[in-house]
Amino acid sequence: MTKKQKVILVSLLVVVSANAYIIFHHNPLADQNQEVMKKIISCVILDAAFLGFALLYDKIVILPIELWQNRELIWKLSLNDFKSKYSGNYLGIFWAFVQPIVTVLVYWFVFAVMRGDWGLESGGECPFVLWLIVGIVPWFYFSEALSQGTNALLSYEYLVKKVVFKISILPIIKVISAMFIHGFFVLFTLILLCCYGYFPDLYTIQILYFTFCMFVLVLGLSYITCSVIVFFRDLGQIISIALQVGIWLTPIMWNINVLPRWLQIVFKLNPVFYIVDGYRMALIDKMWFFEHFYSTAYFWIFTVCIFLIGALVFKRLKVHFADVL
Repeated sequence: MTKKQKVILVSLLVVVSANAYIIFHHNPLADQNQEVMKKIISCVILDAAFLGFALLYDKIVILPIELWQNRELIWKLSLNDFKSKYSGNYLGIFWAFVQPIVTVLVYWFVFAVMRGDWGLESGGECPFVLWLIVGIVPWFYFSEALSQGTNALLSYEYLVKKVVFKISILPIIKVISAMFIHGFFVLFTLILLCCYGYFPDLYTIQILYFTFCMFVLVLGLSYITCSVIVFFRDLGQIISIALQVGIWLTPIMWNINVLPRWLQIVFKLNPVFYIVDGYRMALIDKMWFFEHFYSTAYFWIFTVCIFLIGALVFKRLKVHFADVL
């Protein structure tokens, strides 16, 4: 049996197991008709995703293999990219950590003082300022990583024109580079939570899982956007506007529970909501991600599809990058 056949067989077993769980899983508190519809839709989407993976396997696995083979170079270039952003300043990398601290302090001051007057509530016993900061931390990373990843090929134009260089590693360099500031931001948030009596526990480990979720999602999106922006430069401005609107549509600044049930479902189709809500589950609500099976299944199906589309788009267009740039 070839390696391809083994991977497809394992994937098939996973899909069959997931279908079995979906079919036989029963929630006594859920509406029966809604539960049946959820099961049917989930199984159809899951099976369609597997079928697409099996048919496009050869084209899909090229990108992950290239990234793995160049992992040491990716790490070195990511560190260098992070340092080079602030190399022209007297205080250097110090500015990378000042911005997150100042942002958090501003939100803390404004919302801790004005919350009662503005009627902003977290929907629980947690202070609104903590609820807000925990939710906005992953958004800051998503926004920064997507913006940087989109411009990866433009930033490294001189490398794109080198025939021997694997340009497929450029987007992930930008995404990893943004991770350094995010790690500091998470640490600062944990310290702030401790000040309010929310100490790390076993649930906090889920931050690693949700960070990985965000990493894969933004990387897949970056491969699509960095490929398209080479031919359509206006995409950068469109993404900038979309991110400004997206922070309100996720939602982060307000509680989704104020909406009707059907509208909540619409907003939850945004995959970033799964990550934002996950951070809050891990740090505040103390819940496990697998307690929300359908949300987790939807997120990973959506994210894997985005990554596969990104890999195919990048592969199809990369032969033209050097000519256009």
